[in-house]
Amino acid sequence: MSISDIMSGLMIVFMFIAIAFMMQIQNEQRQKNEMIYNYAVIKHKIYSSLLEEFKDDLPKWNADLDEKTLTVRFKEPDVLFSVGSDFLTPKFQKILNDFLPRYIFVISQDEYKDYIEEIRIEGHTDPFWAGAVTRQQEYLNHMELSQSRTRAVLVYAINMPALQENLEWIIRRITANGLSSSQPVIFDGKIDDKLSRRVDFRIRTKADEKMNELAEGITHNGEN
Repeated sequence: MSISDIMSGLMIVFMFIAIAFMMQIQNEQRQKNEMIYNYAVIKHKIYSSLLEEFKDDLPKWNADLDEKTLTVRFKEPDVLFSVGSDFLTPKFQKILNDFLPRYIFVISQDEYKDYIEEIRIEGHTDPFWAGAVTRQQEYLNHMELSQSRTRAVLVYAINMPALQENLEWIIRRITANGLSSSQPVIFDGKIDDKLSRRVDFRIRTKADEKMNELAEGITHNGEN
């Protein structure tokens, strides 16, 4: 056998190895794309179920539901708490009594419950605090207030009789997160003080983290 025959044979072997490698990469990429799609479908279904449940109530509560972040946002600060206080108003308690049992019922269904990583109660404020001398003082005062308010909502939630049946599932996921003025609402290029003072219920799904990991993998593969 001549050298040229050996070289030709080696080239064929290397070609088949390269083809097999490319097919493996393409198959892995296809599987990742399918996983991203499936996770996106689940997230959209959670949104659709929440919207169907609360579509008639959101306007009454001055609340909205964000599809991208799965956030239910209560936007009427005067209804939620008294100024400078962490005590839930009777009206907000009434809203929570209606909202929370139905909310938990929807997201704890067998179809969704294993996908729910965290139920975040998020408290937000505007940037201004009367009497504060520095921006740092404003921020820290609002941080303390927003944290105590979200903690008050969490305490109210886990002590609600209607939620005791799902208590173990809830306490493994629910968290209170005071965010001070770090995420103000911007309208027409300006901070909207009233809309910035809000309470959000945001769902973080296991799909969120997984989709980010897969998307990063796809980006890196594309760059390579």
